[in-house]
Amino acid sequence: MNLLLIVIYGAFAVAALVTLWRIVVGPSILDRVVASDVLLTEVMCVLGADMVINGHTDTLPVLLVIAAVGIFGSVAIARLVARKDDAK
Repeated sequence: MNLLLIVIYGAFAVAALVTLWRIVVGPSILDRVVASDVLLTEVMCVLGADMVINGHTDTLPVLLVIAAVGIFGSVAIARLVARKDDAK
């Protein structure tokens, strides 16, 4: 079981590093926004995996807050980009 956990957390770590790279290098703001949404999703998956592995629901409120921040942030950026497109 310990080897499986190492593999799972290693995969999440590699995915997070690739996502962070896209946030830093991303050529446009939309690439960075999508990458930040992916990073939030990865954090939610890690917290969900931790809940399943350890058999608890202590971090469920944290998952809900992260989901809300992700949705509101995406909507705010989409509205900002839409306004910039309308101004052109």
